[in-house]
Amino acid sequence: MNILSKVKLKIVFFVVLLSSTSLAAQQSSYFVNIAANQKPKYPANFQHFDYVNPNAPKAGELVLAVLGSFDSLNPFIVKGEAANGIAYLYDTLLVASEDEQSMAYGLLAEKIFYDDERKNVAFELRKNARFHDGTPVTAEDVVWSFRALTEQGSPLYRFYYQDVKEVTAKSRYRVEFTFTKKNLELPYILGQLIVFPKSYWQKNDFSKGTLTPPLGSGPYQIKNLSAGKFITYELNENYWGKDLPVNKGRYNFKTIRIDYYRNRDIIREALKAGKVDFFAENSAKEWATAYDVKNIKNRLIIKQLINDNTPQGLQAFAFNLRSELFQDIRVRKALNHAFDFEWLNKTFFFQTYIRSNSFFNNSEFSSRRLPSLEELSLLNPFRSQLPREVFTKTFSLPKSDGSGNNRENLKIARNLLQEAGWRLQDGKLIDPKTRKEFKFQILIVLPGFQRILTPFVQNLKRLGITAEIILLNPAQYEKRMREFDFGMAIQGFGQSDSPGNEQRDFWNSSAADKKGSRNVIGIKNPVVDQLVEKLIEAKTRKDLIISVRALDRVLLWNYYVIPMWYYPYYRVVYSSKIKMPKIMPKFSLGINNWWIDAARERQVNALLKK
Repeated sequence: MNILSKVKLKIVFFVVLLSSTSLAAQQSSYFVNIAANQKPKYPANFQHFDYVNPNAPKAGELVLAVLGSFDSLNPFIVKGEAANGIAYLYDTLLVASEDEQSMAYGLLAEKIFYDDERKNVAFELRKNARFHDGTPVTAEDVVWSFRALTEQGSPLYRFYYQDVKEVTAKSRYRVEFTFTKKNLELPYILGQLIVFPKSYWQKNDFSKGTLTPPLGSGPYQIKNLSAGKFITYELNENYWGKDLPVNKGRYNFKTIRIDYYRNRDIIREALKAGKVDFFAENSAKEWATAYDVKNIKNRLIIKQLINDNTPQGLQAFAFNLRSELFQDIRVRKALNHAFDFEWLNKTFFFQTYIRSNSFFNNSEFSSRRLPSLEELSLLNPFRSQLPREVFTKTFSLPKSDGSGNNRENLKIARNLLQEAGWRLQDGKLIDPKTRKEFKFQILIVLPGFQRILTPFVQNLKRLGITAEIILLNPAQYEKRMREFDFGMAIQGFGQSDSPGNEQRDFWNSSAADKKGSRNVIGIKNPVVDQLVEKLIEAKTRKDLIISVRALDRVLLWNYYVIPMWYYPYYRVVYSSKIKMPKIMPKFSLGINNWWIDAARERQVNALLKK
C-alpha cells in the first residue's frame, strides 16, 4: 500500500571502503537491507519486479468492501475512524520488495547512504518527485513528516523510531537521520516513512481528523466520498513516479472504490451479485458452504486458494492484565484449558485450521523446538524471573479429543484456579478475600465469533466464571481497545519477516499505559523489555532469529493470551474481469499488481444484467 514528468531512472552505485562511520565515508546504494550480507535480487538497472505485468493496462474500476464506517482521512493519529486506502495518496522513501526478505528499493529516495555500522542513514531524494499540486518533495518535507508522526501521531511511531536521535535536512534534497545506537533495521524502516507536504500541513492541523482530501504525492487521489459510506480513489495520470522500476506494472486500476457495509454476510451477497469485485474470505464455514451459486459456476466470479507464505503473527483472545482478574499466571493458564480448539475445528472449521503455537506463526522465528544453546545464553540471566518450562519444554497448548467433552482439561483448570485462591460457592467462583465474583466481558466486532465463543463461555460457566460476550460496531470496538476498556478481546499481532523496532509497541512496559499503543495486553515484564532490545540490536539474521525465538518462548509460557488459529492460504473470491500476473510475489497477495481486462469486463457486466 506504500505508494509529473516521465522519468528515466539513472542510478549510480558505488562502494567506498569505510574508515569511520561518518556519512562522508558511507556507501551510496539503490537499496536497503537489514542483514548486512544480504544481496539484492534486482540489479541497479532493473526494469520492473518479476511479480508484475509491465504491460498491464491502466483501466477499469475495482470495487472493494470493508466493515464499519469512517469519519476521517487521517489514519496516522489516534483520533477518529480513518477511511481505508489512504496510503494510496502518499509515497514513501523506499518500496519493499514482495519476493525478498527485508529488502527495499528507492522510491522518493534515489540514493541511500549508510554503512555497516548502521548508526545513521541519509536519503537523497529524486529531484523530479512531486506532490499532486506540482511542488517538489524536499528534505524539509521529510523532516516535518518524521516530527509530525513521532510528536502528534499514533504511539506506534514513537516506539518504531525511538532510536532516531536527530533528523536534519542537509540540503534541499538530502535528509540525514542519526541514531542513538547501532540499529540494523532502522534504515530499512525509515524507508517506510510516509512523506507529507510541509507547506500544506502548516496551514492545517495534523493532530485532528479531517474529511477534506489531503495533498499527497502517490499514485492515487481522492475522487469523491460520502463519510461512512464509500470513498473512491482515482489514478493520477500525471503521477510523477509511474515509470519508475518499483512502480512499473503496479497501480493498474483507474479507480478504486471502497464501500462500507454493516456485516460480512451482506458483503458476500453483494459479491455474488457482482456489486463487489474482490473479497478475502476469513470463515472456513462460509468458504465451504456459501459459494455454491450460479455466478461462481459460470465463472463470472472466481473462487481460489492462493499460498500464503507470509509470517502469520498471532490472532488470539487477549487478556487485559490491567484487570486484577488476570494478573495470576495460573488463572490465565486455567482459561487456556477451558478453550476447546479441537472440537471447534471439527464442528465449525471443517478441520482446516492449524492451532497457533507461536506469536510468530508460519515463520522461522517460531520457537518450535527446545531452546538452542544460543537461546539459552540469552535466557539464562533471567532464569529466576521466568517460568521454569521456558528452559526445559517446547510450548504446547492443552488438547482435547474433539468430542466436546473437555472434562480432563476443565479438571486441570479447576485445580489451577483453586491454587490461585479462588473458591466455588453456590456455582460461582469467588475471591474469598474480596467476595467478588469472577466475571468479565469479551469484546468482539464480528457476529460470527459469537458461535465460536459460546462453547468457551459455557465451559467457563462450568468453572463458576461468568463471561459476557459483547458485540460492538467497529468504531465502538476501536475506541474501547484504544482506551484498554475490556476484559478479554480478540486481537491480532501481525508480524513481518523481520521483527524489530515495532516490537516495543507490542510488548514493552513503556507502552502498556499509553492509550492507542499495541500493547493491549498491558505487559510489564522487564525480561520481555530486555529481549525486545536484544532483537533490535541483532547484528545478523541468525542473531535476529535466536532473539525472536527467545522472546516467543517467554511470551508463550506467560500465557498472556489464548492463541487461536491460522490458515496458510489466502481464500479469495473475485470477479473474472480481474487478472493477476503469471508470477505471484512470495510474501504478498499483491493485489496492487493485478489489473482489469476491459473485454472481459464488458462480458461480465453484460451477463450480470441478464
